[in-house]
Amino acid sequence: QVHLVESWGGSVQAGGSLRLSCVASGFTSSRNYMGWFRQAPGKELVGVTAVNSDGFTSYADSVKGRFTISKDNAKNTLYLQMNSLKPEDTAMYYCAANYGSYGANYWKFRGSYNYWGQGTQVTVSS
Repeated sequence: QVHLVESWGGSVQAGGSLRLSCVASGFTSSRNYMGWFRQAPGKELVGVTAVNSDGFTSYADSVKGRFTISKDNAKNTLYLQMNSLKPEDTAMYYCAANYGSYGANYWKFRGSYNYWGQGTQVTVSS
């Protein structure tokens, strides 16, 4: 069973930066993909970014150029570096993972992931 644990998110002023981390355990294959989702109050869960099994990364248009996903395989840790944060980035952020690899926009859909972290709150004030 894959287990994902996110770091504490935090609060920051608009224009600031935060880095989230997600420690993974239990993978039985290195061929897997991981991503970050977020859910703002009263809104749906949406895909933010993902990294495929070959290292290819994908981003939602709303975060391109501001967020960077990375993965340290030696530490089994996924990161999300968030720069130039905006109040609209305020949400609960979730780490997600699954075995295999994704194609096209498959990474954006919650159904593409079988494993989820508990979520961490990110708050950006104006």
